[in-house]
Amino acid sequence: MKKNAIFLITILLILSCNISNKTTKTSDNLVDTILTNVNGKGLELTIEFESGKKHNYPSFVFWIETTEGKFIQTLYTTKSVATGTFGHAADGDGKWKNEEGEAIRPASLPYWLNKRGVISRDTLLVPTKELPIPDAYTGATPSSNFVLKTKSDKTLDSKFVLLMEINQPWDWNEFWTNNKYPDNSNYKTSCQPSVVYAVSIDLDSDETEYYLNPIGHGHYAGENGRLYTDLSTMTTALQIAKKIKVNIKNN
Repeated sequence: MKKNAIFLITILLILSCNISNKTTKTSDNLVDTILTNVNGKGLELTIEFESGKKHNYPSFVFWIETTEGKFIQTLYTTKSVATGTFGHAADGDGKWKNEEGEAIRPASLPYWLNKRGVISRDTLLVPTKELPIPDAYTGATPSSNFVLKTKSDKTLDSKFVLLMEINQPWDWNEFWTNNKYPDNSNYKTSCQPSVVYAVSIDLDSDETEYYLNPIGHGHYAGENGRLYTDLSTMTTALQIAKKIKVNIKNN
């Protein structure tokens, strides 16, 4: 009887381990679904983001513009950027508190911030708690892979550009070092600058599936809205995203 009991316990332990492994494997494959601008009257877009091996809660934004580079609208940005509230609040003189709170971080997504062109506190272009991005275009930062389902506010021209800018704070490498710009506190929040991805979309073509590719990076301290096309100094920043695909539903 005792041997039978031990045998049964052993079998149950094995089964328990197998079930636990299956559950863990399933949770690793979970994909967040984000809905924005559900009342938009224009084009429906489904963006599938597959995280890279260096993904660790980055800030990012999706937006659309004309083929001439004129800003049309924001589709989605992470809540921290949209409200100027980050996991580490500013504590003056380039220091940071170990708690959530307000912070001005122009180096986070400078290319989009300048494209957007809305001036707020201290003539900076960053959203703040007083002047946030509307809730319809924002959401929490996904932990890993996600699908963004969104719409444009209105009907678009047949050709336009979809862009994403992404940045992970305190992301050093051998070129963008901790002491590269020792007196620039904005640089220290970013280090490797933001990476900009883009794809041109033509609604008159038969294509319904497109992939975004890196086209450059923003200013290391957010001091201008230029796109710097040399990506040779970027390393882990290019491994935050593995694949960014968009599907178009053209009504």
